[in-house]
Formats: sequence, C-alpha cells, structure tokens
Amino acid sequence: MSNEKDVKAIEKKISDTLFDNFMPYAMSVILSRAIPEIDGFKPAHRKLLYTMYKMNLQNGPRAKSADIVGQTMKLNPHGDQTIYETMVRLTRGNGTLLHPWVDSKGNFGSVSSRDMQYAASRYTEARLDPLCETIFSGLEKNAVDFVDNYSGTMQEPLLFPVTFPTILVNNNQGIAVGMASNICSFNLREICDTTIALIKDPKADLLETLPAPDFSTAAYLIYKPDEMRDIYETGRGSFQLRATADVNRKDRRIEIREIPYTTTIEAIIDDIADGIKKGKLRDIVSVRDETDLSGLCVSVDYKASADPDVILHQLFTSTSLQSAFSCNFNILVDNRPRVMGVRDILLEWVDWRGECIKREALFDAEKKGKNLHLLRGLERILLDIDKAIAVIRLTETEEEVLPRLMSAFDIDETQADYVAEIKLRHLNRAYILKRVRDIETLEKEIADLEQLAKSKAKIRDKIVRQLKEIAKKYGRERKTRLIAPEEIEIPEEEELIPAYNTRVYLSEEGYMKKLAATSLRGNFEIRFKEGDCLLQEMDSTNHSELLFFTNKAQVYKMMAWEIEDHRPSQLGEYTPNLLELDEDEHVVFMHSALEPFTGEFMFVFENGKGVRIDASHYETVQRRKKLINAYDDSSPLIGMAYLAPESDLSFAVRSKKNKLLYFDASLIVKKATRTARGATILRSKNDYLTKLYAEDELDFIRDVNYYRIAKLPTAGRYIREETLEDRQLELEESTE
Repeated sequence: MSNEKDVKAIEKKISDTLFDNFMPYAMSVILSRAIPEIDGFKPAHRKLLYTMYKMNLQNGPRAKSADIVGQTMKLNPHGDQTIYETMVRLTRGNGTLLHPWVDSKGNFGSVSSRDMQYAASRYTEARLDPLCETIFSGLEKNAVDFVDNYSGTMQEPLLFPVTFPTILVNNNQGIAVGMASNICSFNLREICDTTIALIKDPKADLLETLPAPDFSTAAYLIYKPDEMRDIYETGRGSFQLRATADVNRKDRRIEIREIPYTTTIEAIIDDIADGIKKGKLRDIVSVRDETDLSGLCVSVDYKASADPDVILHQLFTSTSLQSAFSCNFNILVDNRPRVMGVRDILLEWVDWRGECIKREALFDAEKKGKNLHLLRGLERILLDIDKAIAVIRLTETEEEVLPRLMSAFDIDETQADYVAEIKLRHLNRAYILKRVRDIETLEKEIADLEQLAKSKAKIRDKIVRQLKEIAKKYGRERKTRLIAPEEIEIPEEEELIPAYNTRVYLSEEGYMKKLAATSLRGNFEIRFKEGDCLLQEMDSTNHSELLFFTNKAQVYKMMAWEIEDHRPSQLGEYTPNLLELDEDEHVVFMHSALEPFTGEFMFVFENGKGVRIDASHYETVQRRKKLINAYDDSSPLIGMAYLAPESDLSFAVRSKKNKLLYFDASLIVKKATRTARGATILRSKNDYLTKLYAEDELDFIRDVNYYRIAKLPTAGRYIREETLEDRQLELEESTE
C-alpha cells in the first residue's frame, strides 16, 4: 500500500516539475523570442537596433560588427554568434528584408544561397539605415514603455514607436512552442496607402490598394484574387512564387535570374540534378551556378532537339523554381498570440500607433508646460527688474536668494531658481520681453497638443500625414511582379512527356515490362518468373500508343509513358492488373503505334481462316482505353502479326495433321471491318490450324520453299519426316 502512495507521489512530482519548468520556458519562447509583436520586431531585433541607436550609428560612420555585437550583449545575453546572425538577416547586403534596417559593408551572405557563408563580425561594418528614423521617432518622448535589461543596469524599450506598419512591410518567421508565425512582406507604399484607406473606411477593399505580397528576391507571384482575399481575411493560406528565366535559343541555354523567396540556388540545382539522375529531365545536359557581381544566374543547358518551353514547364513543376509561401499571420498583441488577417492587423496597428502619438503629445505638452511655467515667472519680474536685481544684490547669503525672490514676486521655487540663474547681461527689458513673447505661442502649442491627445480624429489625421510622408520618401516600385494563371503557357500533355526509345517485353504468363533503350547497353539479361518465358518483344518509343490484343477479341490501349520504366532484372507489370482484364482473359499480342496508325494486322484462326485489317480501324479520337469486337471471335485465334506499309513478309501455318503452308502475307484476304471472318487458308477435312510462324521462326525446316504456296486456299503439304529427324539429331548433338 505504501508503494502505491510513493508511486502516486512520484507521478505528481513529475507532473508538477514539468508544469513548473516547461510552461515558463514555453511562454518565454512565445513571448520573448519567436513571435513578432505589433511593431514588427522580435526582442532580438529590437535589442540589436536599440543598441546601434544608442551607439549613434544612425547618421555617423559605420562601426565594426564585432563592436556592435559586443555592445548588444548588454541587452541580449544569448551569445555573440546568435546576435551576429540576427544582425546579418537585417542587413542590406544579405537581402532577406524588402526594406533592410542595417546599412552594411562587407560579405553578409545572401538570402538566395544556402551555402554562401557571411564573413566573421571582425571583418564587416554596419550602421543604421536611414529608414530607421521611422522606428525611433518618439522613443525619447515616452511614446512606449521601457523596462530594465536582464542585469538591471540599463533600460530598453518594450516596443518601437514605428510610424508605419513594419509588421507587414518586412517578412518575419518564427517557430515557438506549439505555434509558429510566418508573415510575408508587402510593398511599403502599398501598405501605407492601404492603411490610409482603412482609416478612412474600415471596410475598404484591400485588393484595390494591396494586390499581393512583395519580396526582396523579386520573381513572379501567381496571382489569384480569391486566394489572396482569403489570406487577407483569415491570416492563413498560401500562394505560388515562380522564378523568372531567359531562354537563349542560340546557345541552347536557360538562364534563371530571379528565384522564389522560399528557395535557394543550391536547392534548385540539387532538384535539377536529381531530376536528370532519375530520368525526369532527360533533355537537360547540365546545370551550374553562374552568380557573380552582376547578379544571380543559374544556367541550364539543354539538348538541341529539345523544346526550351517544355523544359521550362518541367522545371517549374518538378523543382523549387516554383514553390509555395505558406502564410501564418501570428502576432503578439498585448502579450497574447493572435492569428489575424491583414485588415485586423492594420486596424490593430492604427489603434496602437494612436496611443503612441497620444503619449508623445502629452509628453510634449508637459515639457512645454514646464517651460511656460518658467516664462510666467519671468513675466512677473518684467514688472520691476530693478527690484529683482536689488533683492539678489542685497541678500547676504546664497540660500536666502530663492525665498526672497519667491516672496517679492509671488513665484514658486522653480520659477525663482530660473530667475536666479539668468546671467546678469540678460537682466534687461529687451531680453525679458523677447522671452515673454513665447508665452502666447507656448499656450497655443500646449492647447493643440492637449486637443490632439484627446481627439481620435486628430490622431488619425496625423497618422495619415506621417504615412504619406513615409510613402513618398521611402516608397519603391514593386519587385515581385504579378502573373495570372491564364497567362502561364502550359504545353500540350504529350509535349511534356520525355521522348526516348524503348523496348517492350511480354511473357507467356502475362508480365510486361518497358525498358529505356539506354538501359539495354552492355551485358544484360531479361529476367522472367520461374517457369515463364518470352512471348513477344518489340521496339517502341515513350510516346507510342500500346495495343494489347487478348484471347477474348478485345483490345486494351495505353500510352507508353503511362507505364513506368523497368530494369532488366524486374518482373514488370502483370497485365491482368495493369489493364484490368476480364476473368480468364490474357494478352496474346501487343503492338506499338504512333498516330496516325498505319499498316495492317493479320489474324489467323483455328478454323483455317485468315484476314488482314487496316490498323487505322483501331485508332480512336478520344483515346479509349478498351475496344470490343477487335476481331472475329467465331473461332479461336491461333496467331496474329503486324504488317508494316509496303512490307513483303512471309508466314507459315501449321495444322493439327502436321501440315505446313508457307505463303506471302499479301495472299491473305483484306477486309474492311474488324469483325470480318476472312477467307480460308487451309482446305482440309477434319483438320485445323494450331500455330502461326514468322519467317525467322522456321529454322526447324530445311527447305522452306518446298512448302511455299502461290495461291490460297490450299491443302498444304505434310512436314517431311527427314526434316524432323534431322532437326532432332542436330538438337541432340548440340546438347552433347
């Protein structure tokens, strides 16, 4: 019993430990590390930029990155390498952000490259970008709250009083505990215009001023208004980004100049190399990175026989040259993570920004009020300057100056101290009158500031003015161009299928396999199931249509490219499953054809009849998968063959009574319909045909011309006994 209590106590202790330790960690990651706040920054970004601000790097010369990183450690204790990596992603040189916050000098890597390493912090320099004036404005005016740093030795802002919605202008990604955030970037000018539109009408159509995201790597965005509208409303969804490419037909080269923000040069090259290796991109000869100081470039060389438009389509569909950006607009608002649409984010930002402006106005009003209070004390002295001088001059001790001034002019201690500090040369009527004239101006300014702080409409008017100024000063044209799905040219399906020669094998038990001609080079052995053997083989192409004739007078049709390539060692596809054959149905003959179907099929039946039928009768406009009544089924089929146009082939048939007829295929009657019964080949009572031989299968006959027939029908000739005996002797000798 005591053991059970101990177990329960241990279980409770473990759960308490997990709750006490894991939950604070999870909350710390969510609130203090991974998820951006309404000002568009994570704590790590904010600490770095604030440090650079305090280092006076906004307008002055650049400082060594190592020095910046060292100073930032006063606010961020997570290690110099982590701080430097944060800095790299904020720089102009790295290109991650549409509007970088750090003006950099040196090698800071590239957002488009996975393997390009940035230089060490001791080699690079940086300063704040001029755009940073928009995020620090109001910082010294109590626009936001400040808190102690981790050591309690200095203070740092909780948020930046940003004057435009930075949260949507620069992309931000973070993975917390149990949640994540992935915010795409938008054009600064378009965001400012959209915010202004929402201030005027909260129900404004966002797509009119904000058509789509914009990325630092440019490229194309496949624009679908309904898809974008859904993202704007819910904060979730995805869209496709597409690389840009130039085709140099003279040099047979495709040059990729802009890639999606979601991929890298190395990933694209790996995808293409993998496609070449797997045979999916057969027309590509080579791929290489030719990026230099002039810009990004991935060169793809293709074969002379290939269509570059088809290759481009294959690259877009099988590599990361076209990839999706998944949106998850998860933002911290009042220390609570919220997934919001663009409209909600901008309206939330407007409210938050309004509070910043209100705090700035109250700060300025208080400061001006203090100045006004001093000037009013100075105004009282103006009534009798000589008296003020006399009070100061006749006072015996310094400590008595302020009380005597306060008593003489009915002013408070602050005003008296201000008067006492005035230089002797300024104690004249002209100077004091000049200063006193500012009272009226200050009173008006204070009244305006107090009205601004109280009026929501005035605050929003100021937000609009600031947004217009920022859009005019820092706005740029879109980098990412929009392309509608219907503008993308998609080649015909067959053009996308790689063209190459193949060889197709069919076994007696119904296994079929397609081998690329390139895989047949060198020594190889075609493998069959134990007890199985080859029934037919033929040359084909990957663009051919394969026809499978069955014992039930049906034809099944498939495009060769619908069947995957096999290796010689594989058994291949089992035709009853591949073609979905009926019960007790099996393939007896296969044929490879290219449209238009040409030539003829020759059918020979057990009842001694044969017929030739145009291959065109098996061609269908709609590419049907199955044709019934493919040939006459009144008598079992004992063999069939394909006759190419203008071919002069000879065949032989053998009967149950061991007769052989050797004849030209042209002697077989030709009929106009598939189900025609044909004409008699063998004229003999109580006999029937058992096998059809092609000319190269008659090696067991010594004098084949002895059995040649000039006219059909005929009774044929019995196979000579000596021929069979000689053949038997040859077989025995070869065995020995």
